[in-house]
Amino acid sequence: MSDHDRAVADNRANWDQRADVHARSAMYDVDGLIADPSYISEVVRNDLAVLEPHLDGGTVAGRSLLHLQCHIGTDTVCWVRLGAVDVHGLDLSANSLAHARRIAAADGADVTWVEGDARTASQAVDRRFEVVVTGTGAVMWLPELGPWARSVHDLLEPGGVFVVRDDHPLLNALDYEPWQVTGDYLGGGGADTYDEAETYTDGTAESITSTVNHQWRHSLAEVTGALLEAGLVVEALGEHPFMDWPAFPGLVACPQGWRLPEGAPRIPLNFSVVARRPG
Repeated sequence: MSDHDRAVADNRANWDQRADVHARSAMYDVDGLIADPSYISEVVRNDLAVLEPHLDGGTVAGRSLLHLQCHIGTDTVCWVRLGAVDVHGLDLSANSLAHARRIAAADGADVTWVEGDARTASQAVDRRFEVVVTGTGAVMWLPELGPWARSVHDLLEPGGVFVVRDDHPLLNALDYEPWQVTGDYLGGGGADTYDEAETYTDGTAESITSTVNHQWRHSLAEVTGALLEAGLVVEALGEHPFMDWPAFPGLVACPQGWRLPEGAPRIPLNFSVVARRPG
């Protein structure tokens, strides 16, 4: 087993346990999602705002869609609510997908769930899609982007569109304390390895005993370069002054989620890339 495969196995065990905490958390609010069939998550609304200019009619309605690194499926359900069809959700964690199946069944959403590594997703899903999306907070869990980008290419129909929107890699360099540089911005320095039970939602993390997890830094050049090398055409690159979660103290609420307060330096908190498979 390679170092990357061992690290990914650690992450899988960690996310299998995180899933139970997240499914109970107020942040994901699974009961609220199920109770309100009109609800669309902030993450999906922000992703759709990036995608809209690249979709005929500005909608995913009637289009086949694959959600990579879908976790417990709450955002995947929201894509179904927006009218996407033949929706698939892929995730590394079997327990995350168990929660996703339960949530989708309670909602009545028709989703095909697939257990698999996003780097080799095209081997796990034997079909193509008009739209492929990847969730926020996802790219850092991939040790290498070349295989991931090639899978995205192979999973898209000719003319199909892909979007990734995630925390800006600058925040990793700042250790999510945007007042001084404390770490690498550029990738290639190896994994950042943590041994902690904390997770980003509310709720007790005492049940998380598989605490070792690994994250990798990927610059914008690496993300876009991998997609270009895979044969995709990058149509848009965005850097945004908001993010989907309150990653550090001092952020204030805004319509897209969270931003730095007035008067703070204008630095990007999110990035997005839209790419298309040539027709």
